[in-house]
Amino acid sequence: MTKLDDALQRSISSVPDCVAAGFIDLGSGMLLGVKTVDSHPMSVIELLAAATADMFQGPNVVAIEKLFRSARGVPEDGRHYFQEIIVNSDNLIHVFLRGRRQQQVAECPAHPGLAAAVCPASLVVQRIG
Repeated sequence: MTKLDDALQRSISSVPDCVAAGFIDLGSGMLLGVKTVDSHPMSVIELLAAATADMFQGPNVVAIEKLFRSARGVPEDGRHYFQEIIVNSDNLIHVFLRGRRQQQVAECPAHPGLAAAVCPASLVVQRIG
């Protein structure tokens, strides 16, 4: 089992009722790895990876970050403001976390609550970077 596979398994195991976890290269939008309890067409999973990259550093997000830096007199350093994005859908909590090298996505049913989903997922991202 690779380090990435191990991290995905830790995510599934440590987030209550987690149904999916994945890692995405934000630079390319490429899916690096995914573990899910359901079967989904690969085309859907790959599209989710690209959409995740857009959410974190698409052209509009980058423009907003540049405006924030300019308004605050902060020099450009390549750092991104958005570190976590939480999306609540009808049945799931979707947690998107930025690591140092890649992005983690975790999904779990809405019933465990937000903190129960975010806290364990954050710890896994910190460990793998």
